[in-house]
Amino acid sequence: MAVVHPVHHSHPAPNVWTFIKRGLMLRCPECGISPVFPAMKNVHSLWDWFKPLDGCPRCGYAYERESGYFLLSIWGLNYGIVAGAGLTVGLLLQHWYHPPLWSPIWLVLLFMPVMSFLFARHAKSLFLAMDHYFDPHRPPSEGGDGPNAVSS
Repeated sequence: MAVVHPVHHSHPAPNVWTFIKRGLMLRCPECGISPVFPAMKNVHSLWDWFKPLDGCPRCGYAYERESGYFLLSIWGLNYGIVAGAGLTVGLLLQHWYHPPLWSPIWLVLLFMPVMSFLFARHAKSLFLAMDHYFDPHRPPSEGGDGPNAVSS
């Protein structure tokens, strides 16, 4: 008598662009449906604006794994992108219009704190999505043929 093994249908893992899209839309990196942050009507302070929810109510994915988890998102993504965008705009203004040195500096410096404030949520969500893409923190599939499979 032949032994029949159950067939495990595994869904292919989403590609990197799916995770980037979920991060930019401030959605859960696992299911892509639930929000990472509270709705705007529930934001009553700066703490509410910057603090993500504890986890996804739909799939149970924990957003913050440990204390200080989002430090790299703020220092790396938020600061890097805002500073890079400010530097690019300042250099382009200097190249095209040749204003005095301090004009583009003050023009760009006025908008950079506002950009940083508005991009902070997206930086955290993108960091969460990329971290989940590279290190999913899911049990390995029973097939053992995935990139995160554990060999015995």
